[in-house]
Amino acid sequence: MKNSFQFSPFSFQFNVMELVEERSLNFIEQIVEKDLQEGKNDGRIQTRFPPEPNGYLHIGHVKAICMDFGIAEKYNGVCNLRFDDTNPVKEDVEYVDSIQQDIAWLGFKWGNIYYASDYFQQLYDLAIEFIKQGKAYIDEQTAEQIAEQKGTPTEPGVASPYRDRPIEENLRLFQAMQNGEIEDGKMVLRAKIDMANPNMHFRDPIMYRIITTHPHHRTGRTWNVYPMYDFAHGQSDYFEGVTHSICTLEFVVHRPLYDYYIDQFITGDYRPRQYEFNRLNITYTVMSKRKMLQLVKEGLVSGWDDPRMPTVCGLRRRGYTPEAIRAFIDKIGYTKVEGMIDLGLLEHTVRETLKETAPRVCAIFDPVKLVITNYEGEGETIVAENIDGHPELGTREMKFAKELYIERGDFQEEGDKKFFRLSPGGREVRLKAAYIIQATGCEKDAEGNITTVYATYDPDSKSGTEGGNRKTKSTINWVECNSCVDAEVRLYDRLFACENPSAEEGDFRDLLNPDSLKVVNCKIEGALKAEMKTPEVVDGIAKCNNYQFLKHGYFVVDPDTNNEKLVFNRTASLKDNWQK
Repeated sequence: MKNSFQFSPFSFQFNVMELVEERSLNFIEQIVEKDLQEGKNDGRIQTRFPPEPNGYLHIGHVKAICMDFGIAEKYNGVCNLRFDDTNPVKEDVEYVDSIQQDIAWLGFKWGNIYYASDYFQQLYDLAIEFIKQGKAYIDEQTAEQIAEQKGTPTEPGVASPYRDRPIEENLRLFQAMQNGEIEDGKMVLRAKIDMANPNMHFRDPIMYRIITTHPHHRTGRTWNVYPMYDFAHGQSDYFEGVTHSICTLEFVVHRPLYDYYIDQFITGDYRPRQYEFNRLNITYTVMSKRKMLQLVKEGLVSGWDDPRMPTVCGLRRRGYTPEAIRAFIDKIGYTKVEGMIDLGLLEHTVRETLKETAPRVCAIFDPVKLVITNYEGEGETIVAENIDGHPELGTREMKFAKELYIERGDFQEEGDKKFFRLSPGGREVRLKAAYIIQATGCEKDAEGNITTVYATYDPDSKSGTEGGNRKTKSTINWVECNSCVDAEVRLYDRLFACENPSAEEGDFRDLLNPDSLKVVNCKIEGALKAEMKTPEVVDGIAKCNNYQFLKHGYFVVDPDTNNEKLVFNRTASLKDNWQK
């Protein structure tokens, strides 16, 4: 059947679970199943994914997304999306929109969308109760003084001189902070817990700070005081009915404070519980939002969606599919031990996915003209399968004629015994999906560069015919000169030249790989001329198709493509360099 590239990887029904072997339960799933057996929280399972809208999601977030949404899906629960928008200085609605787009693109559905700002009044009222009960006070020290007086893990901290302030004065000052009467940084509200506690987070942590310089993206100028993460997070979980608050290992030391705050006002048997798993670290990249923001602002990458970035939008623009990304997360699993994952495993996973879904095409990166001297007529149509060996996935039509382009490296004027491609001397080579040819000679320019290769063909050797069964030691790719399309190809490689840039001393920007992007032009099959249009945008995301360029790797149409210019990004090379 012929469908002229109507086959699209976006319409291909692909089961991500087919990519991974059956595995045992991870430790979080074991906890959930035990809680269900014991009837905790009336048998409810409710999780949440709580990103701060101060940047774009990266693949490290995807690991948390797969856990939070995956647990809810597996155990018939609900996962809500909650934006931790407690710092208007860094947050923006741009990030809110991009986070929703990325989660939906990955294939997950949230139950509800919440914001920490939904609970600003409840949190403020709760803070006042803490003050009234003598559990919180206003501190007028500087941030540096507070940090210095906290002590060390082996030495107790020193109490603030404002620690025993009268309750009524604390209430008055907290109201003045909210009224905008106090300058930013002049006062904070601190919990009164234990300055000698071995857990540094218990040494009178800050609950509220003043921010008047930036309006909030949802509440505007309503609030001049904003809760800190440790105070807002557990309470928000409680207000929403979260049963399993799952986060990464750096929050292990925060868990006692999480429980402490909830213990101060909890009623009944229900309570959320926090559990931690190892975060995702990948070689040859950085996961720090701060560092990624530097790369973007300083123009060291083209934007958050630069295909070299580990952001979800960057991976999408590079051609990574949701199925591949989720299969990768499933492969690496969840533990309580931090580690570093080889970038090669991610590339291996996307390669394995695209091998089953990406249509094959011929693209000639370093073209030299091939003239078939005994070919007569204006040309013909060659029908080739989109994916070799899978006729059910459709076919494409390739124009064939007397003059073609082949790769310069597929011809040697004096081929040796180990060179099995095209060279004079009677060796037969098959043109992909077409005829067997033999080189007869070549033509050079004044500098000695080969400009034209000459060959003859066997008209009875066409692939798919009775005479086309003859075997050759080599098959080479080609495109027809008049029907092929010029394309810009962006060859992306690792963003950093060292394996773990975050662990290196000095400026991380000095570690960038100078060869992380190379731009070349190529000749590509005429069938892809249909891609020369501005990509369709659905829910804010450009729909761009994946292809395998035979012998070169996997590529995706870039959103920069338009009616005048066809642009491709390399997703992954064809060779699998990952070592098990």
